[in-house]
Amino acid sequence: MKLRPLLDRIKHMGKPQFPFAARHVEYSTIASADDNPGQPDKFLFDLALKSVQRAREISMASVSARMTSTPHYPDVWPGEHYKLLGGILDELQPMTVVEIGTFTGLSALAMCEHLPAGAQLSTFDIFPWQSISGTCLKSEDFASGALKQIIGDVGDPNVMDQHAELFRQADVFFVDGPKDGVFEHKFLENLSRVAFTKAPLMIFDDIRVWNMLAIWRGIQKPKLDLTSFGHWSGTGLVHWMA
Repeated sequence: MKLRPLLDRIKHMGKPQFPFAARHVEYSTIASADDNPGQPDKFLFDLALKSVQRAREISMASVSARMTSTPHYPDVWPGEHYKLLGGILDELQPMTVVEIGTFTGLSALAMCEHLPAGAQLSTFDIFPWQSISGTCLKSEDFASGALKQIIGDVGDPNVMDQHAELFRQADVFFVDGPKDGVFEHKFLENLSRVAFTKAPLMIFDDIRVWNMLAIWRGIQKPKLDLTSFGHWSGTGLVHWMA
């Protein structure tokens, strides 16, 4: 059975009993990998191995210290993606990073610690960081210019067009949108229209969460599921080649 009909069918089956207890449980499914339309390439294999090795030596204590609640996710690894993000940036040394979804700012802070000199991270959201309850960001985080927030919905093609040059020049994207089954489709469609100057790395969060299953499966560019070394809810790398 194809994935979309299967998802639609299961939605009407009612809520199943989870086979175990955990702090946080999500619906997901498993599928064969040999017929996945996007197979990993050498770039992704090499990057994954080197980034995981780097992540082993990374401390996120300074980012965790921003949190007022527990668990302190940035220092949890594997199981959370923060150290892996740091390892990837240490390996790639990107000058232009784009984050989709600021929220409390933990991912932005984790990546900022591993930006090379002169690099910039632009984080998009539809809400200003100051309006988010429990934000870990502070005004001084933006003082140097290495981190900036842009308010806008990149699911809107007009917003994407306004920032076309930033997207064209980006080396790395970290995509952590709402996972509502709508935004990601629009974002990927808009992304397909960008005339990239290079083949950037796309890091997708939560690829094993229900609403992301078809999104992730449908990406036909080289990709690699790195969940075991990233976020328990799914971490996927895509080599966004033309």
